[in-house]
Amino acid sequence: MSKLINLKSKSFLLIALITILIFTTGCNASSDIANQSNDNIEGLKIVTSISILADMVKNVVGDKGHVVYIVPRSDNPEDHEILPSELQKIINADVFFMNGWGLESSMERALGNAENTPIISLTEGITPIPLVDSDIPDPHAWLDARLAIIYIVNIRDTLIMLDPDNEQIYRENAEAYIEQLKILDDWIREQVSLIPEKNRIIVISENAFKYYGAAYGFQTEGIWELNSHEEGTPQQISRIVNLVRANNLPAIFVETTINRRYMQIIANETGVPIAGEVFTDALGHRGSDADTYIGYMKHNTEVFVRGLR
Repeated sequence: MSKLINLKSKSFLLIALITILIFTTGCNASSDIANQSNDNIEGLKIVTSISILADMVKNVVGDKGHVVYIVPRSDNPEDHEILPSELQKIINADVFFMNGWGLESSMERALGNAENTPIISLTEGITPIPLVDSDIPDPHAWLDARLAIIYIVNIRDTLIMLDPDNEQIYRENAEAYIEQLKILDDWIREQVSLIPEKNRIIVISENAFKYYGAAYGFQTEGIWELNSHEEGTPQQISRIVNLVRANNLPAIFVETTINRRYMQIIANETGVPIAGEVFTDALGHRGSDADTYIGYMKHNTEVFVRGLR
């Protein structure tokens, strides 16, 4: 009997060792494939912090580079901690584009390990709107399509610096995309004109639409200022409930990347419906109508118009 138990124990150990070996080999293989595919990329290797910036860069670099982004579309960039594999992508890249102004605050501590990779803040040259009762810049400048043009100019100039042989291509791509952004800006203004002025108040969890509001004529209100400041205190909830009631608003909104429970409390308290989901720090899922920056801006505008007109 003791021999049988001993045999079973040895068999169990052998199976366990084989399992560990397979798992370890599999992990290493996946890592090697990722590194190899990165090394074999033709053209510029470009990493961005968020999906919105990746789409902008793709429109300028065209087929002269490969673009990946770090923060998953379901995550908040303010809270995202860089994984070792993600940091390796940045280290291997020719350039890392970030927004700046604290949007990637959780990542910034790790970026010192990518000292040989140029790190470019795309908000350079933009006059910031500060957070309420603070000197800290609100980072969401891309929500004004006119300011997105400055992002594109910064991307264009960086690509030309890195790859001067393709300067003409980057200039032409940037110029064509800037024209699309100007058309987008005009379209948003036309759509917003359909909303009665008294209803032009955007109420949401994170007060991320300040630049959008300043550009297109909205008052913007949030339970909190940034997701990294998220609290949802009774005082914050009460303030928004009173504001919604006082302005007799027809709708409030919720972001795709934030738990909707706080906005649901406000909807329950006021009887005002959540009219739809909008995107702030990330594009929509692949294949959706918000899968590009222009599509994302159109989606948000359509949701606001449907809810507030």
